[in-house]
Amino acid sequence: MTVQALHETTDLKIRMHDVGTRARTAALAMARADGAAKAAALNAAAAALRRRADELQQANQADVDAADGLSDALLDRLKLSQDRIEGMAAGLETIARLPDPVNATLAQWERPNGLNIARVSVPIGVIGIIYESRPNVTADAGGLCLMAGNAAILRGGSESWQSAGVILDCLRQGLESAGLPADAVQRPPSADRENVGHMLSMAEQIDLIVPRGGKGLIQRVMETSRVPVLAHLEGINHTYVQASAAVAQAVSIVHNAKLRRPGICGATEKLLLDRDALATHLGPIVDDLSAAGCELRGDDTVCAADSRIQPAAAADWDTEYLAPILTIGAVDGLDGAIAHINRHGSGHTEAILTADAGAAERFGREVDAAICMVNASTQFADGGEFGMGAEIGISTGRLHARGPVGAQQLTSYKYVVRGTGQTRP
Repeated sequence: MTVQALHETTDLKIRMHDVGTRARTAALAMARADGAAKAAALNAAAAALRRRADELQQANQADVDAADGLSDALLDRLKLSQDRIEGMAAGLETIARLPDPVNATLAQWERPNGLNIARVSVPIGVIGIIYESRPNVTADAGGLCLMAGNAAILRGGSESWQSAGVILDCLRQGLESAGLPADAVQRPPSADRENVGHMLSMAEQIDLIVPRGGKGLIQRVMETSRVPVLAHLEGINHTYVQASAAVAQAVSIVHNAKLRRPGICGATEKLLLDRDALATHLGPIVDDLSAAGCELRGDDTVCAADSRIQPAAAADWDTEYLAPILTIGAVDGLDGAIAHINRHGSGHTEAILTADAGAAERFGREVDAAICMVNASTQFADGGEFGMGAEIGISTGRLHARGPVGAQQLTSYKYVVRGTGQTRP
């Protein structure tokens, strides 16, 4: 490393430490803030987004114009239309209407010795969010962290730097208008990738890291972070069709699950059909997807059943395409579907299309995933659709939070024990 590079790295580390120190101070104030103040800040931020919509679109266009080498999926995530800006503002307002998740009594009981024990929700503290391409994550993640009484350090991708800057400024304006510290939402001082490494080592200033992005980013964070990580992994999602499913409904759901927005993590990437459903369901589904321009790959059985399907490679079953590509396989009933999903799925979202209530119940019980859908599109795997206002991501782990990570999932808890003079014998 050259002397100049060493100085630059050291300077970034010092500046990031300052961001973390200010976030820690702000987190103490946010933990004391009541629900009304937090709601006022979020509503003011939403109003600022609408007021500055033209400015935000100009900043976003500059980001899009400067984007180089992005996939179609990432470019789609980067773009901000008027509808998406309105969606961000409405999302903040929805978060503001949620019950305050802080200082809620989660459980309470009394011991024989008279001690009253309560489990009470508390903020986590300072949360670092690392994400790629999607500038709207700045609003969603910032709003959720604030409603949960936390401070947030938001490290978006360099490709969305200008867009995210305007959104961040709206959040800070909202905080200041409500008498809360603007430093409760910050970002690194530059788009330099070195800042990610510094965030992952800031165990004294950051309490939790939430990565949201591609597989490479998630793996890097999980392998190198000294801060606890709430992981959002890839969405290798399956839709499984039984013969009892209504054909027209299956066609509609599969189309939506795959093609509504192919580049989001809730998109279906694999389609499984019972062997006894191939004659009735495969043709209509392939007709629909082929007409829509979806590339279809499949195992030997489905390729033999329909010549429009190309042979799949072994890697296809473990690939998240984020594109209009779908791999189709035949399975031997519910046992075969569950075994296949638990072997190849990523623990994100899985769906069953069936008229058999018993099969649906068993699917939901035995499939290893954060979200199990019954007769619905996997694209409903979204915190906003769950009534959470927004989400930071879909947690595919098993500890602390699983599924959509909303405001409630960004709290921890403590025990408050009330006595009347008891001493332990």
